[in-house]
Amino acid sequence: MQKIPMTPSGYKKLEEELENLLKVERPKNINDIAEARAHGDLSENAEYHAAKERQSFIAGRISELQEKLAMAEVIDPSRITSDKIVFGATVRICDLDSDEEKCYMLVGPDEGDVKNGRISVTSPIGRALIGKYVGDEVSVMTPARTMELEVLDIKFE
Repeated sequence: MQKIPMTPSGYKKLEEELENLLKVERPKNINDIAEARAHGDLSENAEYHAAKERQSFIAGRISELQEKLAMAEVIDPSRITSDKIVFGATVRICDLDSDEEKCYMLVGPDEGDVKNGRISVTSPIGRALIGKYVGDEVSVMTPARTMELEVLDIKFE
């Protein structure tokens, strides 16, 4: 089984979602099904069908989260010391076309959130940056355009 890298905060977030589904959402859904069933004819009961559909979604998401947590390899970026870009690095880069500087943390596939400066190591930019050093220039093909980037700084926080 292939391990999936994940930050401690990403792992905790998945654990919290799983706990909420198991302890709050699933019991509430069971009550919703029982209440809808009490209304009688199930063939024309929209509340019952909606609750059953929600039950299916919850069960699928629980299974998905349990699998992700089982395959997670939690890596604490603050314990990494490296002069090259690896998982968990916070990287300051410069877009050479626009002279715009951006700062990203390289995180696991389920943790990416570009608006909050977190990009997945499996994204085009993440894959291109892995293994690079300060001063390296890299070409990244994205769906919108080919970007020319320069690595300005690498930190582990």
